[in-house]
Amino acid sequence: MAAKEVKQGELVLARYIPAEDAWAGGLNFFSPDEDFIQVGTWGYDNGKELLAHTHNEVERNVLWTQEVLYIRKGRILVEVYDTNETVVDTWQASEGDVVILLRGGHGYQILEDGTQVLEVKNGPYVGADKDRRRL
Repeated sequence: MAAKEVKQGELVLARYIPAEDAWAGGLNFFSPDEDFIQVGTWGYDNGKELLAHTHNEVERNVLWTQEVLYIRKGRILVEVYDTNETVVDTWQASEGDVVILLRGGHGYQILEDGTQVLEVKNGPYVGADKDRRRL
C-alpha cells in the first residue's frame, strides 16, 4: 500500500505512511516545509555517518497542534474528521506504520491487546482545555 493523504478540498487533514513506505531505507521526509511538524525516517547500514549539528534559534508562529503516531506494536483504527467534524476516512494502522495528523479531528480505537503507540506533537502544551475540544 502506498502512502496516502486525506484531504478536505486542498487542505491536508492527515497522512498515512504504511511501514513498507516509512522504512524504505535512506532518508525520507513526508512533510512539506510549511507543516508545523516535520516527519521523516531514516535507515542506513553500518558505517553511515550523520554529521553532528545543532539547531539555530528560530522564532516560529505555530497555529495548530499537529501529531505523529508511530505504531510500535499492535493495531489501531484511525478515524479522521474534517473541519466540519464529519468522519471522512478510517483505516487500520499496524506495527511500523506512521500516521501524521495535521488538521480537522481524529479518534482511535485499539484493536489488539498490548498495542503500543508513540505519539509526538508540537508544543508547548497549553493544557487540555485550551489545546483541544472533544467531538
